Amino acid sequence: MWKRLLALWAVVRGDATRLFHALRHPEAPGWLKVGTALLLLYLLSPVDLIPDVIPVLGVVDDLIIIPAVIRWMLRRLPAHIRAHAQQRTTGQADVVDMR
Repeated sequence: MWKRLLALWAVVRGDATRLFHALRHPEAPGWLKVGTALLLLYLLSPVDLIPDVIPVLGVVDDLIIIPAVIRWMLRRLPAHIRAHAQQRTTGQADVVDMR
């Protein structure tokens, strides 16, 4: 179980980092900013699809919905913004030919 949670955390952390870098791109679409704000509002809101007071299920809906929405938004980004976010996340610098 812990291995699965750690794997989920690694995926969510990587996707969240890519989302952060995509948001900082000068050409980031407005829908991305609104969608991210709504996602954060959902995460912090006491109102959920399944209330958090229900043991296990209350937390599981957040563990499924948040990563799914982040992935969905990242897949809908223009290719150049997605590539920029991926480069920034992995730490690869833009290669410039100085010849």
